[in-house]
Amino acid sequence: MTNKIAELILIKIKKARRGTLFFGDDFISKGNSEAVRKALQRLVKSGELVRIATGIYVRPEIDPVIGQVTPGIEAIAKAIARRDKARIIPTGVYALNRLGLSTQVSMNLVYLTDGAARKVKVGNRTITFKKATPKNVSAIGAISSLVIQALKTIGKDKATPYETEKIQLLLKKEKITHLQHDIRLAPEWIRQIMQQVINDDKE
Repeated sequence: MTNKIAELILIKIKKARRGTLFFGDDFISKGNSEAVRKALQRLVKSGELVRIATGIYVRPEIDPVIGQVTPGIEAIAKAIARRDKARIIPTGVYALNRLGLSTQVSMNLVYLTDGAARKVKVGNRTITFKKATPKNVSAIGAISSLVIQALKTIGKDKATPYETEKIQLLLKKEKITHLQHDIRLAPEWIRQIMQQVINDDKE
């Protein structure tokens, strides 16, 4: 039975491009949860799949030079959010790094989410999803959402002139409609930094 389920799972996996992440729940139509778990274990043992984290698998891409390539931790976080139909926003050092305001690479990524709070261990790194109010995950701009979280991490009145200037230059690349939406979600002191970019756009 396990062999048959493993074959069915492999057929489904091979229809997707390499590098696609799969969850155990993606295969519930192939058998009961225990049988699917054993089938996935068999596929991992045979090398068809790589187990990324508990219940998360991938058929890895193969690079001709470096060999097996598995998805990055950010891709894993986004896949979990898609599965859970949840919104997530990076926070802390990770947000600073994404904006080029810090060279520090955090081993532990923290996201605000309107989904379930949880921690996911990925190798020696951890993804933490912190439950937040809807307002705190309602930003729609890729840049402005990071800016709000980065400035919160830096702290009120603690951003250097260099950091403020860099942030405002980055915000000029944001869609103005997204910026106008997201500024309403920020604390007043962050709004003042963001508002200057909107004012400049009107000139």
